[in-house]
Amino acid sequence: GTFEMGSVNEEVFYDEYPKHVVKINSFWMDKTEVTNAQFKKFVDETGYITTAEKKIDWDEIKKGLPKNTPKPNDSLLEPSSLVFKYTESSVNLQDHTQWWKFQKGANWKNPWGPGSSIDGKDDYPVVHISWNDAQAYCEWAGNRLPSEAEWEYAARGGRDNVKYPWGNPYTRNSRGCVLANFKPGRGNYVDDGYAYTSPVGVFFPNDFGLYDMSGNVAEWCEDAYIDSYNPLVWDLNPIYRDDTNDKKVIRGGSCKDIAFFIEVATRTFEYKDSTRAFIGFRTAMTH
Repeated sequence: GTFEMGSVNEEVFYDEYPKHVVKINSFWMDKTEVTNAQFKKFVDETGYITTAEKKIDWDEIKKGLPKNTPKPNDSLLEPSSLVFKYTESSVNLQDHTQWWKFQKGANWKNPWGPGSSIDGKDDYPVVHISWNDAQAYCEWAGNRLPSEAEWEYAARGGRDNVKYPWGNPYTRNSRGCVLANFKPGRGNYVDDGYAYTSPVGVFFPNDFGLYDMSGNVAEWCEDAYIDSYNPLVWDLNPIYRDDTNDKKVIRGGSCKDIAFFIEVATRTFEYKDSTRAFIGFRTAMTH
């Protein structure tokens, strides 16, 4: 199909411009985000150890640091991952330490750290997955990560000039049901029934039958991230690959985000070895 890629909203980040016409060849895409049960099967069959679980090698890290950088205390070199820290009241959003923290022992099996687990959450999206982890899963599954252009085409569900997978401009349907797992306002919003992630497929699919293209967990794409479409404006299957660029595109926003960040054109990134409590993925396959 052919679609217009980029934002229709004037109040957007500069990296969502310029809007441009893109043609996408046929492809398959997972209806849902990869679940804990699916990822567990991969780990059980391969013995794979995720980024968030790996022992930190100071000798390897210091190769990328200035000479004579002092070694941190061993307590700071333990496997950990970033988790969202819920607060009882408003906090200063300019101070990320008030609402984020690196949690030792947080990983896909223990999303909130030691003492937490995914028991009973087989159908929840797997989190604390790095781009490298997602690539390893794709190789095992015989699939691949979607390109950024494929992801946006799929998220739009055949609709042009819309903000969300379901259209414009609302985030509830006519019966008052919230249409995605996200935070309409900052804070511990639970009107949709979930303070954090939800099982996949709980909210309405888009017109392509895809679930959670907005909200729940943000999703890795294949592309390296650059802050403008300008170098990428060609009309057939655009994808930006750069092995020297560790920034990788994530799309879709998550359960922690306000409406702006779950728009189909909103772009952001994380480093490919980063793990977060709000990032997962889904896979694609060439037709």
